Amino acid sequence: MPRLVWLNGCLSPLEEATTSAADHAHLYGDGLFEGIRIYGRRVFKLDEHLDRLYHGCNYMGFEMVIDQPKLRAIVLDVCRKANEDNGYIRLNVTRGSGLGLDPRAVKSEPNVMVMVSTLNLYPPEAYAKGLDVVTTSFRVAPADSLDPRVKCIGRYASNILAKMEANKQGAGEGLLLNNQGYVAECTGDNVFTLKDGVISTPQPSSGILRGITRDTVTQLARGAGYEVVECNMTRYDLIEADEAFLTGTAAEVIAMVSLDGRHIGDGKPGPVTQKLIGLFHEHTKTGVAFD
Repeated sequence: MPRLVWLNGCLSPLEEATTSAADHAHLYGDGLFEGIRIYGRRVFKLDEHLDRLYHGCNYMGFEMVIDQPKLRAIVLDVCRKANEDNGYIRLNVTRGSGLGLDPRAVKSEPNVMVMVSTLNLYPPEAYAKGLDVVTTSFRVAPADSLDPRVKCIGRYASNILAKMEANKQGAGEGLLLNNQGYVAECTGDNVFTLKDGVISTPQPSSGILRGITRDTVTQLARGAGYEVVECNMTRYDLIEADEAFLTGTAAEVIAMVSLDGRHIGDGKPGPVTQKLIGLFHEHTKTGVAFD
């Protein structure tokens, strides 16, 4: 199937798509993005992703000329033309094009991109065995520097460096703490634990991106009768948990079976994690159809 890119109204194959060298995200990381999944020709949580994107545009002061209903229709149209049964949508909005840090130097309206391709964050065997995770030396950006609810392109430089550090140690993922030493998130995932029947996850003020998959799994767990709490967590809480798992658009739901060489639970994906994986996969059928 073709990998397509819609960029400022022009549709082209991914390999032929180009953007300005003076794009403000290219120059300064001054842009926002969303990663969205396609399951069975349905776009999963499309409206939730668009809500977050437009909240971010308002926060960053982008002068969007495409309203949310129109961009929603564009996304669905690109999916239809890409004809991808199961895929990954990358949606980018940047401030525009212009040289200079001052936004007043940006002379064009925001650049908007919709890419339909595929992405597999972890190999299939990782879902069967679970991930070994290491604590990295990198901390998440504090909220008084950049609110973590804003999915800003520039924010992810530290996540990439943390992923490189985890790769060097042969780990499946890297854990980032905040400046107070509390657990925040992994390089591309939110963190959950299960202890004595209670599911816990770091609270948003810990410096996490409030993930859409995170919120979805929280709702599914509560619907299945589990108590879910947001709280400050330390590495000790992860290591002493009965189970732990990670969530994210690309990752979906995946078990975390060790931290820094110490087993979590029995070192295997636990029954509650496996139940939530099943509930999540069933829930992906509720997306927005594009046919």
